[in-house]
Amino acid sequence: MATFLYQVGRLAFRRRWYVALVWAAVLAAVGLGALKSPGATDEGFSMPGIESQKAFDLMEQRFPGATADGATARVVFVAPSGEKVTATQNKQAIGKAVADLADGTQVASAVDPFRAKAVSKDGTTAYAAVTYKVAADDLTDASRTQLERAIHTAQDSGLTVEAGGSAMDDGGGPGGAAEVIGVAIAAVVLLVTFGSLAAAGLPLLTAVIGVGVSMATILTLSEALGLSTTTGTLAMMLGLAVGIDYALFVVSRYREERAKGRVPQEAVGLAVGTAGSAVVFAGLTVVIALAGLTVVGIPMLTKMGLAAAGAVVVAVLIALTLVPAFLGFWPNAVLRRRARRSGRVEENTENNHGTRWAWFVLRHPLPVLLLGVVGLGALAVPMTDLQLGMPGDEAKSTSTTERRAYDALAKAFGPGFNGPLTVVVDAKGDADPKGAAETVAKEIGHTEGVVSVSPARFNEAGDTAVFQVVPSTAPTAEKTKDLVTTIRGERPGVESETGATFEVTGTTALNIDISDKVQGALIPYLVVVVGLAIVLLLVVFRSLLVPLKAAFGFLLSVLASLGVVVLVFQQGHAAGLLGVEQTGPIMSLMPIFLVGIVFGLAMDYEVFLVSRMREAYVHGERPGQAITSGFRHSARVVVAAALIMIAVFAGFVGETDSMIKMIGFGLASAVLFDAFVVRMAIVPAVLALLGDKAWWLPKWLDRLLPNVDVEGEALSRRPEADPEPAGTPAREVART
Repeated sequence: MATFLYQVGRLAFRRRWYVALVWAAVLAAVGLGALKSPGATDEGFSMPGIESQKAFDLMEQRFPGATADGATARVVFVAPSGEKVTATQNKQAIGKAVADLADGTQVASAVDPFRAKAVSKDGTTAYAAVTYKVAADDLTDASRTQLERAIHTAQDSGLTVEAGGSAMDDGGGPGGAAEVIGVAIAAVVLLVTFGSLAAAGLPLLTAVIGVGVSMATILTLSEALGLSTTTGTLAMMLGLAVGIDYALFVVSRYREERAKGRVPQEAVGLAVGTAGSAVVFAGLTVVIALAGLTVVGIPMLTKMGLAAAGAVVVAVLIALTLVPAFLGFWPNAVLRRRARRSGRVEENTENNHGTRWAWFVLRHPLPVLLLGVVGLGALAVPMTDLQLGMPGDEAKSTSTTERRAYDALAKAFGPGFNGPLTVVVDAKGDADPKGAAETVAKEIGHTEGVVSVSPARFNEAGDTAVFQVVPSTAPTAEKTKDLVTTIRGERPGVESETGATFEVTGTTALNIDISDKVQGALIPYLVVVVGLAIVLLLVVFRSLLVPLKAAFGFLLSVLASLGVVVLVFQQGHAAGLLGVEQTGPIMSLMPIFLVGIVFGLAMDYEVFLVSRMREAYVHGERPGQAITSGFRHSARVVVAAALIMIAVFAGFVGETDSMIKMIGFGLASAVLFDAFVVRMAIVPAVLALLGDKAWWLPKWLDRLLPNVDVEGEALSRRPEADPEPAGTPAREVART
């Protein structure tokens, strides 16, 4: 592996114009394809195999023309203090607002609250349900403007008017601000690390080119592969992250080889042969983690994972070809300022902060290990109280109209009103479909925890009925989850009595089913991803204990990050500091996101740091010396890479959307724990305690495993190519 990549690096250096032109042609081709592509569409969220999804599919089949995933809006009218919405003036204002709401080409219906009996018992609050023919992402600006105009007109009459529902989601999100902040901080970190604008700019430039190729490819293939508008989100975030990291490690190794007196072409070859080997295997671990998302069984997650894996592959190829090509164009620009000014490239053999930290850990390995494990273990304890769900409008800021509408409805109609359950009765083949539906509604209405059951609505064939059930508790409450389980448990008795069957769906039931499925898929996902990664790390490090230690450290950092997420977003500790106004369940997909993304990034740091230790050990250093050498050469760039990742993810904490805030905080915490506690403290402590045993591998297993030579041992045995004394003028070296 190292020898092959060494040749790749030298070839890219020599043929730099060809390499640059090839990547420019690829970028232009996929960019042109993206411009001609009709663009990604929102395919909707689906999860095969759960009851809620089956019920949605049945509704679409039996109620043709009624789009189950069409956008909805619930406009809430609250009368002025001391008045009622039934007063003549208020009633007229509401009637006019409903008429305005219904006047739109994308509106399917707007129901008058007085005809639908959607008025609270005290008469202070009413709501109008608006249904659209298209999904929320397909609403035009004209439809959104019309909705806002109707609301403002009603407000002018003296009513308090708020609105919630999917139609109010404008698809906002970070809007690129978080990425810009992350890139800006990354530039500062790289500048401090390298002391050179060119060395700092090169990883950023190549990472942006890689992301451009990846995103343009996703847009080009969006229609053919059915990719949604959200598919590229993870690809962009990880493509930028690993693109900077991988280029950072290659450039850092190039500078190190130049400091040893290598001419530029030889330095590039050695950098790609050694650091490039680590890049390849680090990239493979990320690809494994992302491709493993197929185990979860959620089509959207599968596509997001595979698209992001493709972005990582592009980042690896960029690091192995375009980075050495750019180094060929400007071989001295990435060197330190002192080397460029003096014209002399000198090797820096001084002990740095990484070396001093390694000495400290070597002197106190057991206390460092215990402190790290106990600390992360304590942070992981709240994870035992983890409750999964999908936070809705109740988790938004009180400054939003969605949150105010949610609170007004909960106050007037009860907490369960914001999350009604939808029951679909399949009475096809039953002699008395209406009687069967009435029996089902009656049985469910008598269930403890049910406030009300709406009249059933039948399809044209008269064999399928739909009605809504309002729970007494909030959508995210545990009692609501128990109620759904209880209602479904009554099904066998109802079926035997009526001959008809029913299924429970709706947003609340769907979120409950998603949480259950994700929890069930988490362990298989962990087993597949961690198992494959252990095999890969066995090949990389040719050690039995190092991969096991890497997997254990990863689990510690993930559990600790989940623990702090629960501590803040579910239990409310220090929530105010992060702008979290409402605590609640943790987003259902959060554990999967953390496991997949953090595992890949954690293995990056593991491969880069430990591969340098392995390299020193293979070249004859004692275990303790190898640890010190690894930290001397890699600690600085690993810290820089981790700080860049933390900055990128932490930028999302400032967003108003609770789910984006939660993801950003969780990922930033996980990288912080994994990079600085696990990789920089626990890993060297364990290796120090194990000594030579850390690199032990059974002979039979050693014979079975292929020798990929990540540490570049074969390169050290080959004759020196174009060596130069350390004091060779840089301007003369550049001509080589």
